[in-house]
Formats: sequence, structure tokens, C-alpha cells
Amino acid sequence: MGRAPRLLFVVNNPAFFLSHRLPLALGAQEAGFDVHVATMAGASVPEILSHGLVHHIVPMSRSGKNPVEEVQSIYAIWKLLRRVRPDVMHAVTIKPVLYGGIAARLAGVPAYIAAISGLGFVFSKRDGGFDFLRSAATVLYRLALGHPNSRVIFQNANDRDVLQDAKVVRAGQVVLIRGSGVDLDAFQATPEPEGPPVAIMAARLLQDKGVMEFVEAARLTAGHASGLRWLLVGSPDPGNPASISQGEFDRWSKEGVVECLGERSDIAALYQRSHIAVLPSYREGLPKSLVEAAACGRAVVTTDVPGCRDAIEPGVSGLLVPAHNARALADAVVSLASDDALRRRMGEAGRLLAEQEFDIHKIVQKHVDLYLQLSRPA
Repeated sequence: MGRAPRLLFVVNNPAFFLSHRLPLALGAQEAGFDVHVATMAGASVPEILSHGLVHHIVPMSRSGKNPVEEVQSIYAIWKLLRRVRPDVMHAVTIKPVLYGGIAARLAGVPAYIAAISGLGFVFSKRDGGFDFLRSAATVLYRLALGHPNSRVIFQNANDRDVLQDAKVVRAGQVVLIRGSGVDLDAFQATPEPEGPPVAIMAARLLQDKGVMEFVEAARLTAGHASGLRWLLVGSPDPGNPASISQGEFDRWSKEGVVECLGERSDIAALYQRSHIAVLPSYREGLPKSLVEAAACGRAVVTTDVPGCRDAIEPGVSGLLVPAHNARALADAVVSLASDDALRRRMGEAGRLLAEQEFDIHKIVQKHVDLYLQLSRPA
């Protein structure tokens, strides 16, 4: 090959690329790849360019309600692939995986990697009868993941099993990599702060992240003898149909039962100033927030659902509660708030888990090995 092998990331949101996949791109760059990134337009694009990466804008709607727009997205990705001619394409998040996978097959891209960072609400609904959306999504996944020279990266075993059982993926395609990693130097374990215990949730403020249950659990524990405080980090996302409204956020701020901090970039410092990390999500790939909390040596309370339970060692680094259950969430948080020794022991176990499983350097190397393997001529 006369030129450096070319790797193209396709991700819908440029900010998500920076927060979840930038280390992979830089690791590939260091390994000799010519790295390109395709996302929607956004304020984060200049930062992507500042790392010496080539950026391309592709239109992708967030709602997915207009069939014409969706077909245009596939066509735009296909055109980009014909122009850039990547040796390996790495698609991340649901739309890029589905549309990018179809476009990659049509454009004859030599190698394709799909990152399944959670199967989304379509697969989290309870079983019972024919589900049109789920059936349609399964057909799309079959089309997208049928590339003959491809790998499908799963963050948890449940998502892998769902698509294997549906005959969407072949055993030889499957790679299990737990999450997108954490920088153990940036997220350091520190002793718990003095003062009343603090429970923190750092997430996009979407209903399916369990934000309503978090607020309700805070209400249920108001006035607890420990002086327990609840911090909510994040802001409403008007472009997402699952987002809470600005009105709800403002009401919570006024009510004061949770301290609403809005968007923050100092997440490591916030975990270090807290005692318990909380994520009552309904389903995840493998939540970065819990991995970062573990790296900071904080005990976790999360839901017993795919992805969340994979981010902790249940009973060792954190506690699991049923999803959609504010009472159970409140009880679990109070049990840790009331037991300093248990909480600290779980925090230490979380840091150990982060060092063993979630170290960003190990995660990057696993991906770079895949890129090298797939880009070699057969």
C-alpha cells in the first residue's frame, strides 16, 4: 500500500466523538493511520481539527422521523466513502452503525467496524407479542452488519446475546470491549471529603437515564439524619425526545431537593467531592460516568440492567437496584450514606476494577490491534 492506511470514524455528534472516541483516533494516528472523522456540524468541530484529524460533515437528523432525510443520510455517507476511500470504517452509535454499515457495503469499503454502545429503547421494552419497531431494527442491523470483513464491538454481553440470538451477527464478528475507557491519571482516587454524604448523578438529563427516579429518591430521603445531599450534573437536551423539559429542570432547581449544577466539565473534581455515584438508567452500553466514578474510588448505586450491571462488581464495588424504582434507589443510597466503612471499601474495589478493566491505554490498544488486523491485505 503506497499510502498510510486510512481510518474513518463516523459518529453523529462531534461532542460525543471528543468525549468518547478521541483517544482511539489519536492512538490510531500514532500507529500510522491517516485518521478522518465524519460527524454532523457542531461547535466541537474546530477541536477535532485541532488534533490533526481530517473532518467531514455529514447530515444526520436526531429524530429519525422523516424517511427522506434518513435516506439522504445514507446517500451522504455513501458519497463520502466513495470520495475518502477508507481502508477501515469505524461507526459509533446507532444511526452511524445502521446507515454507515449499509453505505459501507454499497461503497465497497474493505473493512467495517461497528461499535454497539447500547441497543437503545427499542430493545429495552418488555417482551410480549409482535414488536414492529424491534423487528424493523433487527432487519436494519442485519443489513448493516452483514459486511464480510467486519467486527462488531459490544460493551456488554447482553447486547451481544440479543443480536446473536436474532442471527444478526456471526460468532467470528463479535468483539467484547467493556466501555470506552477512562484516563486513570485524570480521574484519580482521593479520600472522601469531610461533611455530610453527597450522592451525585452526572448524565444527559433524559428520562431513560432514570433522572426522574433520582429526583424522586432525593425527595424520599429529604431530612435524613446523615444530612445526605443529592447533586445532579447535566442539562436538558431539547433535541432529544426523551429529555426532561427546561421547565422541569427549573422547578427542581427552585425546589432545592436536588442541587442542579447544569453542564460541567470538571467531572473528576465533582466525583472527588462526592461520596456515592448514582445512575438509575433503564439500559446502557457501558456507562462512562460509572467507569469515571470507579476510577475516582467512589461507591456506585445503579440499576440491574444491561450495561449498568457490567460497569460494577455487584456487592463489591457498588449496589444494584431495580430500574424504575425510586424507593429502592433511595434505600440503597441511604444504606451507603449510613455506612462509611462499606462505602470506602466499595470505592477501593471500584478503583481496582477501573485499573484492571477500564484503563484507557488498554482500551485504545485493543482498538488499534483491530484496525491493524482489518487493514492488512488478505
